[in-house]
Amino acid sequence: MQLNSPGVLFRLRRLLRTQSLVLGALAVGIGLLVGAGTVAFREAIDLVQTLFYGGDDLYLARLARSLPGWLVVLGPTAGGLLVGLYYAKVMPGGKPQGVAQVIGAVARTGGRMRAGDGVLAACGSALSLGCGASVGREGPAVHLGAALAAGLAGRLRLGPGLARTVLGCGVAAAVAASFNAPIAGALFAGEVVIGHYALSAFAPIVVSSVVATVLSRGWFGDFPAFILPHLTLASAWEFPAFVVLGGLCGLVAVAFMRGVFLAGGLASALRLPVVLRPMVAGALVGLLALVLPEVLGVGYEATDQVLKGAYHLDLLLPLILAKLAASVICLGFGFGGGVFSPSLTLGALVGGAFGLAIALVAPVSASGAYALIGMGALSAAVLGAPISTTLIVFELTGDYALSVGTMVAAVVAGALSRQICGHLSFFRWQLAKQGIDLEVPKAEGVLRVLRIGDLTWSAPPQRPAGGAALVSVTAEETLAVALARLRQSGAEGLVVVDDQGRPIGGLRETDLAWACVRALDEAEGDR
Repeated sequence: MQLNSPGVLFRLRRLLRTQSLVLGALAVGIGLLVGAGTVAFREAIDLVQTLFYGGDDLYLARLARSLPGWLVVLGPTAGGLLVGLYYAKVMPGGKPQGVAQVIGAVARTGGRMRAGDGVLAACGSALSLGCGASVGREGPAVHLGAALAAGLAGRLRLGPGLARTVLGCGVAAAVAASFNAPIAGALFAGEVVIGHYALSAFAPIVVSSVVATVLSRGWFGDFPAFILPHLTLASAWEFPAFVVLGGLCGLVAVAFMRGVFLAGGLASALRLPVVLRPMVAGALVGLLALVLPEVLGVGYEATDQVLKGAYHLDLLLPLILAKLAASVICLGFGFGGGVFSPSLTLGALVGGAFGLAIALVAPVSASGAYALIGMGALSAAVLGAPISTTLIVFELTGDYALSVGTMVAAVVAGALSRQICGHLSFFRWQLAKQGIDLEVPKAEGVLRVLRIGDLTWSAPPQRPAGGAALVSVTAEETLAVALARLRQSGAEGLVVVDDQGRPIGGLRETDLAWACVRALDEAEGDR
């Protein structure tokens, strides 16, 4: 058979049009794009840190100890002022963006995000991290990866199902490139953002995760973030201690999450101008850093030291309180950044302190083992992702010996946190405060988040015979409100009005019915 025969060409065209092949090619491209974007984001953090502190050492506390005290305070204070101005003048919405916005985009807009917003948000977070704010770098990287992938999906005019899968590819690539953890990156995208592990979505997500990891390793090198001593489980009788540690981490996770919201409320109650809030937070963190410089930045130095058992109990206890306060203030007062690094560090500190305390009364494993378990437990409670966060910890450290203990503690911490807070994760709690409740059933959730402005309108209807008033809705009201108003009035349609009450469009009863069907179909389209 000749290569140019019609049969071969027909089959080749069909192959090129298959969704799986297109997704595979997109997954490779997204892995390269997001991997490069994550590398650029981390290099931007190093550049800003060099400008503020004269060096780009990942262990900012070690660098801060060699600097005069005034510079340690000035760095986050001046940086906070710049961050406040940046968000007020440059960032759409005037606020930091992160993983919550990514999850909200999947739930509300079918995975549609603007790539430009992702780049602007990443710049604000790089400035925050570079000046020493006690926040995480992984959340901004996830938002950047999701926005870049979603922007590509928008240019290609992909449907909501494919757009959500492509967004998941961006999330997985960002996590993998940030942590040198391809397995955890893929699982995080499915567990936290997409919400499922269907093969049609999971396969391209894995491809993007691996491609981004290869690119990141080529730039930064192939090594885990923390080099651990050999850790082993001393006895199976320690599992009850792991359960207690899980409960303790769950309580600290609740204090951390609630603290962020309380700090934001305090800033509002004090009537601090929004533009000055990061500066105030930076000044407070700088003063804390004069005593405990470990509170600066992502906290990897403290995490690394406690995993090696280098900190004693008399240092760990005040450091837990200081790091908790610094992270709560920075996030609540408007610095850009994520919650994963702070939760890792807090978990390590809590676990290390718990291990040292237990060792006073009984022979147990090294405190580094308890620190490792605490990292997985507390971060799982904050992120609502016991599977992927446990794997991230393992891939970060390269140590799998205590996997079962970590999983037990993570489950206990997550269950206790959800029982107290009523939300699966910090991100869902953020969305609930914005009126987007993902804890409700999918059908009810679609009705609550889909706006009238997202629908296609017809021409404004004419006033009914007899002069009866038209039933109206605004573009910002939800589909649930429109349906309730339609049911109460008995009308056959609604008129869409602007802020001044002027008709700008119309919706018939059949339009609303089809909107419900399409929205639910799109919500399930990526499964």
